[in-house]
Amino acid sequence: MEINEQKNTTEQSIRALIQRSHRGPQDLTLATDQRRPTPGSGEYLIRVGAAGVNFADVMQTHGTYGGGPQAPYVAGFEAAGEIVGVGPDVESPLPLGTHVVGAGPGAFAQYMTMPAAAVLPVPSGWSDAAALGMVLNWATALAALKPLGEIKTGETVLIHAAAGGVGQAAVRLARHYGARVIATASPAKHDTVKALGADDVLDSRRPDLAEEITRLSGGVDLVLESVGRATFKTSLSVTKPFIGRIVVFGAASGDATLTTHDLVFTHQVQVKGLHIGALAATAPSLYQALLVEIEALISRGVYAPGTPQVHPLAEGAMVLKQLEAGETRGKLALDPWR
Repeated sequence: MEINEQKNTTEQSIRALIQRSHRGPQDLTLATDQRRPTPGSGEYLIRVGAAGVNFADVMQTHGTYGGGPQAPYVAGFEAAGEIVGVGPDVESPLPLGTHVVGAGPGAFAQYMTMPAAAVLPVPSGWSDAAALGMVLNWATALAALKPLGEIKTGETVLIHAAAGGVGQAAVRLARHYGARVIATASPAKHDTVKALGADDVLDSRRPDLAEEITRLSGGVDLVLESVGRATFKTSLSVTKPFIGRIVVFGAASGDATLTTHDLVFTHQVQVKGLHIGALAATAPSLYQALLVEIEALISRGVYAPGTPQVHPLAEGAMVLKQLEAGETRGKLALDPWR
């Protein structure tokens, strides 16, 4: 049985951003008459304090995100906020009033539901907005570097889109684990990436990108690939044969093509796919280990509170358009109460 919210909030209509088509962010509109969701089995009801914006949100607006929702739908899937209700079958539920960060459908709203098994408490002293990224951006970066990327001290890591949410986390983590970091980003974002500890920052659009990476490194041990078509050929060509790894977790510029012929005769590298939601669902013990490691990184001061750019909910469409155009850097968030 649901434990009802212990607050003077009896209203059932909430503000939310609705994606009404698959034509892109321009069809993301603010609604004020959405019904507040009810937590199902194994779920918490969350009063959203801040919702994270990710490139996957852009893909969903175009209907190109695998397994994504069909329009119309309440957009967003990452948020931090207060537990105000508990659905049935939640084992050892956290107390009402606990602030948590996690993922679930319909995050661009004042209230949403989240699977209880996949949330993390917001660290003491952190705001909801500061905790965004823990279970998505940082978990993705950590999974790409460690269990999948098998990063080792002294190796060279190439991180594409290094100014984004996952990219920034990856730069900081790679340096923490003792790797040399070559990063790519647009020139206006180079200072941001350099400040995170990257050894070299290159323009991903330069025509001699592969040659320059090879000159700097002699070949990289690990590539974190989230750009896709625009960089994938470079990623293949600069990775060390046989021992080099490429972890693919996005395709912001479109899908790239890789054939068995490529892998046998041209680029003998290890290519691994990563979707953090699929990892959480199909390898829960591995995902829980990532969360434990993230909590340890926080306690050691490696992972500090985030400083996302927080926008009012009504600006969601504009924020997604800017993200799609590559005009943003760092973590982006929406405040559903503004």
